[in-house]
Amino acid sequence: MLRQNTREVRIGNVVIGGEHPVAIQSMTNTRTEDVEGTVEQIHRLEAAGCEIVRCTVPTQEAADALREIKKRIQIPLVADIHFDYRMAVAAIENGADKIRINPGNIGAEERLRAVVEKAREYEVPIRVGVNSGSLEKPLLEKYGGVTAEGLVESALDKVRMIEDMDYDNLVVSIKSSDVMMCVKAHEIIARKCPYPLHVGITEAGTVYSGNIKSSVGLGILLYEGIGNTIRVSLTGDPVEEIRSAKLILKTLGLRKGGVEVVSCPTCGRTRIDLIGLANQVEAMVQEFPLDIKVAVMGCAVNGPGEAREADIGIAGGDGEGLLIKKGEIVKKVKEEDLLETLRQELIHWNK
Repeated sequence: MLRQNTREVRIGNVVIGGEHPVAIQSMTNTRTEDVEGTVEQIHRLEAAGCEIVRCTVPTQEAADALREIKKRIQIPLVADIHFDYRMAVAAIENGADKIRINPGNIGAEERLRAVVEKAREYEVPIRVGVNSGSLEKPLLEKYGGVTAEGLVESALDKVRMIEDMDYDNLVVSIKSSDVMMCVKAHEIIARKCPYPLHVGITEAGTVYSGNIKSSVGLGILLYEGIGNTIRVSLTGDPVEEIRSAKLILKTLGLRKGGVEVVSCPTCGRTRIDLIGLANQVEAMVQEFPLDIKVAVMGCAVNGPGEAREADIGIAGGDGEGLLIKKGEIVKKVKEEDLLETLRQELIHWNK
């Protein structure tokens, strides 16, 4: 597994690379200068299972805010820097556990060196980030446009810039909104790069389309053993990114824990509001720290059999439904009582 061959990098109290599990991260969409709003959002991300969080640092005020934000959260804080090297220096001084930069956007060599020296002083890792929108003109001309090979060459050039300054506490990310280009680029760089890889499909889209693109791209790469930390980039509430990332990792067998909900696709036999019920169940189970499978089935004909592999399940009838445990029917209840019956069973299970 390629992810186990990378170096280990410590980001606050989280270590990625080597034998460590794939870490889940997200990025706030608040103004970082708004300490209260940013902390509130990070707390929601923490509760959802976020393990590393990133905040944009475009101003000195944002850099200064990091110090107070960091005091009030539990997970590592990453500063996202784009052009101003001074913001990177200030972010490190204010307690950032990692910084994300594109060395090509920082400017002259002495500016990059100032960032590297500050990172060395505070033992803060640098994430070298390159994406398809930042590919340099010479590489666009060399490869005839944006390509996987061009992305890899750009990233490795940036890595060498920092290595030449005798610093190798690095994480690398190369992102594209083109799923298969992103996959190919990571397959190439995983063979050439000893550093942990931050993997994601950038600008993936809304919660609907972004989840599909991210699941395909991340699913391929993680199955191939590529990727040490992931972000599912979605246009929406960042908490949705965490839920999606957890499910992707769990589906691939890279994470355990949390209630897994399975539900049938409905058919002409369905006589209850199965779609609404399944969505309600999926939302409800977030409350329970259980490692079990819950089935929501649409009819009493095949329900018990289909739910046999689940720990607990409900199956609808005509205005009523069944409570099922390990494939065995326990009791019959009214349709309107199915959700609460399931909730009470989960409460009992959790004791």
